[in-house]
Amino acid sequence: MSISLSSLIFLPMWINMAQIQQGGPDEKEKTTALKDLLSRIDLDELMKKDEPPLDFPDTLEGFEYAFNEKGQLRHIKTGEPFVFNYREDLHRWNQKRYEALGEIITKYVYELLEKDCNLQKISIPEGYGVIVLNPNENYIEVEKPKMHKQWSSDGTDEPAEKRERRDKVSKETKKRRDFYEKYRNPQKEKEMMQLFIRENGSPEEHAIYVWDHFIAQSAAENVFFVAHSYGGLAFVELMIQREADVKSKVTAVALTDSVHNVWHQEAGKTIREWMRENCCNWVSSSEPLDTSVESMLPDCPRVSAGTDRHELTSWKSFPSIFKFFAEASEAKSSSQKPALTRRSHRIKHEEL
Repeated sequence: MSISLSSLIFLPMWINMAQIQQGGPDEKEKTTALKDLLSRIDLDELMKKDEPPLDFPDTLEGFEYAFNEKGQLRHIKTGEPFVFNYREDLHRWNQKRYEALGEIITKYVYELLEKDCNLQKISIPEGYGVIVLNPNENYIEVEKPKMHKQWSSDGTDEPAEKRERRDKVSKETKKRRDFYEKYRNPQKEKEMMQLFIRENGSPEEHAIYVWDHFIAQSAAENVFFVAHSYGGLAFVELMIQREADVKSKVTAVALTDSVHNVWHQEAGKTIREWMRENCCNWVSSSEPLDTSVESMLPDCPRVSAGTDRHELTSWKSFPSIFKFFAEASEAKSSSQKPALTRRSHRIKHEEL
């Protein structure tokens, strides 16, 4: 049955349903005929009519996108930014398209880091010179093996009538499950499962692993951290787990719109005191860069990153961050307390 014909069946189906509801001697026969008609409709074909195939390009050019001279993703024909709702009322398809493009951009960024920044991508547990943590990659996805249910009883002592009834129920259950599965997953995507990376199953675990295997064993005397968003939470957890080691090796920490919380993470008093002296959080704010921002938590100073966009806080605050690091390094080398030579906004903040 073609798609066009099957789509025309719905009107007589509803008419027949109305007739069945009215009752009559042939009600059972009509119900059986209706079920048979429904069973012969190709749901895959019906759903594919509404949702295009999940077949996406594997290059930026295929998506008709490119990065301009400012590093912004733009459509090569219209010059417009990325549009999520490429097809109206097809949120699932739009999400899959977005994820496919995201995978391409991830590879593109890796290439930039290797070619333009002269970094080397090495899989854990090998070492780094300059370390760029990758706390968001905690697992790989593989196809989930199909599980086949088996009855615990072999049915040898089971009456034939009962066994037939059980088999019939099993078939009906499978039929209903397959029926709904076709609506939920019309493209018959593979069932996937997540295999977590050993000792790196979360951003917090990843930070501790990199610290133990690389940073703690390095010969560097001045270690600086730049931690964005959830990275700030991961750093606080690192301090909780490795407080003495971090204090002895880390000179300063720049947080950018960090989501850490010293109360919820139960950071001790000594950690909070160290963070007040050695950390600064550049947060999203419409105020000019380095303007003091009030904080409700007693951990570290908060200043404006010069932008109210979360994703731009690191980039916008880089000039201040490196100045902050330079001052901290100079203070350490001259055996002065970092708090005495830190940014002027610290003093102003405390005076207020």
